[in-house]
Amino acid sequence: MSKDDKIRMPSGQGGITRYFEESASKVQLSPAAVLVVAITIIILVVALNYFGLGFFS
Repeated sequence: MSKDDKIRMPSGQGGITRYFEESASKVQLSPAAVLVVAITIIILVVALNYFGLGFFS
C-alpha cells in the first residue's frame, strides 16, 4: 500500500468554524427604524392598490 491512502482527520480545532461577531458596516439601522419603514411600505402598497387603479387607466 502507498502512503497516500491515509484517512485525513480535521485539524486540531475539531471542525469548529469561528465567525467574528463584530461588523464594520457603515449603515447602522435600529430595529424600530426597519419596522417603521416596512409598515410604511405596506401601507403605501395597500393604498395604491385601493385608490391608485384609476390613475393608470
